[in-house]
Amino acid sequence: MVPSAWTLGAAAIAALVAVPLLSVVASLARPAVDVWVHLWRTQLLELSLNTLVLLVGVGLGTAVLGTALAWLVVGYEFPGRSVFEGGLMLPLAVPAYVIGFAFLGLFDYAGPVQTALRAWLGDGARVPELRSAGGVILLMTLVFYPYVYLLARVAFVEQGAGTLETARSLGRSRLAAFREVTLPLARPAIVAGASLAMMEALADFGTVATFGYRTFTEAIYRVWYGMFDRAAATQLASLLLLFALGLLALERALRGRARFEQSHRRGPGITREQLRGHRAAAATLGCALVLTLAFALPVGQLLVWAAEAAGPFFVPSRFAGVLRNTVVIATTGAAVCAVFALVLAYARRLHPAPGVRVATQFAAMGYALPGSLIAVGILLPTAWADHHLVDALERLLGRPVGLVLTGSILGLVFAYVVRFLAVAFQTLDAGLGRIPSSLDDAARSLGAGVAGVLARVHVPLLRRGLLTALVLVFVDTMKEMPATLLLRPFGFTTLAVEVWERTSESLWAEAAVPALAIVLAGLVPVSLAIRWSGRAGR
Repeated sequence: MVPSAWTLGAAAIAALVAVPLLSVVASLARPAVDVWVHLWRTQLLELSLNTLVLLVGVGLGTAVLGTALAWLVVGYEFPGRSVFEGGLMLPLAVPAYVIGFAFLGLFDYAGPVQTALRAWLGDGARVPELRSAGGVILLMTLVFYPYVYLLARVAFVEQGAGTLETARSLGRSRLAAFREVTLPLARPAIVAGASLAMMEALADFGTVATFGYRTFTEAIYRVWYGMFDRAAATQLASLLLLFALGLLALERALRGRARFEQSHRRGPGITREQLRGHRAAAATLGCALVLTLAFALPVGQLLVWAAEAAGPFFVPSRFAGVLRNTVVIATTGAAVCAVFALVLAYARRLHPAPGVRVATQFAAMGYALPGSLIAVGILLPTAWADHHLVDALERLLGRPVGLVLTGSILGLVFAYVVRFLAVAFQTLDAGLGRIPSSLDDAARSLGAGVAGVLARVHVPLLRRGLLTALVLVFVDTMKEMPATLLLRPFGFTTLAVEVWERTSESLWAEAAVPALAIVLAGLVPVSLAIRWSGRAGR
């Protein structure tokens, strides 16, 4: 049987996405013994332990905080609950590296917090050092807990009151019923959210670099651009790949054992217990404290810095150029991702065979891979291709020719597609799944071909899904820092790169304006998530 064009298209996209992954895997097949010996003697143990401590700390921190907040807003009534229900998702709009440098500016020795403490309590007053493992874990927990909060909240709402009331009828207290029944049923959602948080922590570059906390992502950039040691950077990328694949395997194993635990249908919603007195005050203050630390305080500091920088440091023409670069590259990446995702989703709808399903799943796994790993995986084959392409062009033209692929917009868009294709695919695949197949049959009976059905039936019905996919990928692309830093053309600056260049020199105020632009863009998908989750919760 000859494969259809859609199947071949899905296979081609999967093969394209596989290029960075395979190029890094190939480096494991050709280990440079002298490089490994050098890495082991100098930094390998430190990087491995730091990365492992970060992942465990962020996983546990987000699981505890996100689950506690989710149960608080689902199971209890207290002043401000309806506001916090959606507001606790707001930290998703702010990249970790933005909150990171805002926290450093706030809590450093010369910052307003420590200055005020010394004025009130004397010169000996101090706050714990943020540039430490504990500081990085605390910060990332505050930034990434919404992944657990959002999924756990949906899981608690979908359980309904049945299981909780059954446990209560057997003499269990509300807390015991939650611990013994409700929480285990929500475990797959909690594991999924914590895994997403850990993947984000593994991929983070800006925060750990700003805090001076050495992990594999930070080391890859430093070794590649600081020491110009491509072999060492490639070997570090291969180890980062092992961490990423280990996280995926752990998440699949934990969710796989838990997915059969809940078999009932959703019943009436959980009756919220009314909190009064000091319990109500504690619930309100707890939610307010988290939201203040994770969103209001850092964004407020950015606004103060932006006002300070508006006069002496802000150059409108430069900012306009950076903003234009960001919009162009993010729009291009989002459009390519949307087209590729539509091909993958439609191929799986037309041919739900195991081979097509595996190809689509493989093409969508890039979101679990850190941007620095993808960048190294792209730099290696593009450098090899450039070497041969430049030789051929010089022989053909008889004059020197510069690099064609390395350090080009094409390579940068390629990285964004590999990294964020899964975001668009999941959105469009879910949208296609809601369209009944009877519409396809009706359109074909009227003479429409496969492409005609897609263009005339599915695309109009998928307009909201396509717009959502474009917005999500656009914002993720704006935030992406390590891949952009490693692959951007010379002199090409985006908002994320501008933030990095300013914060790497501790120029907090000058970084505030581009950081606020990223935050404003991030508020768009978060506001949509708040709106949709509010509907789901009712």
